[in-house]
Amino acid sequence: MTAPVIHSDDTHSKVVGYLLWLFGFLGAHRFYYGKPVTGTIWFLTLGLFFIGWIIDLFLIPSMDREADLRFRGGPTNYTLAWVLLTFLGVFGLHRFYMGKWLTGIIYLLTGGLFLIGILYDFWTLNDQISLKHSDSLESVR
Repeated sequence: MTAPVIHSDDTHSKVVGYLLWLFGFLGAHRFYYGKPVTGTIWFLTLGLFFIGWIIDLFLIPSMDREADLRFRGGPTNYTLAWVLLTFLGVFGLHRFYMGKWLTGIIYLLTGGLFLIGILYDFWTLNDQISLKHSDSLESVR
């Protein structure tokens, strides 16, 4: 396993993290900050029976710092992509925003690829954006 690349860009928002925390018993804020395993656990256990959800109120600043260090900044805004995925993902708007037109159309026609695509994107959206930023940086060189 390779160590994550460290960057200092402000890629994630604490305000959005706290807004998603309101739905945190479903794991939304944990997915946003790049913690898909615990996001899934929170989803399946209602935020570890609401206890973990309450504790997360105090952990969001550190989760925000970790995400800012872990993910590469660039032209695609993580927060906007996450808002589009969370609220309009079944229409593929987050995919259109990232320039993935073909899969955006597929999501639009299939309800987010029958919701399986939405789940996949909840697990991988941060990495997809960070990879896109890495690729665009490589093409500039």
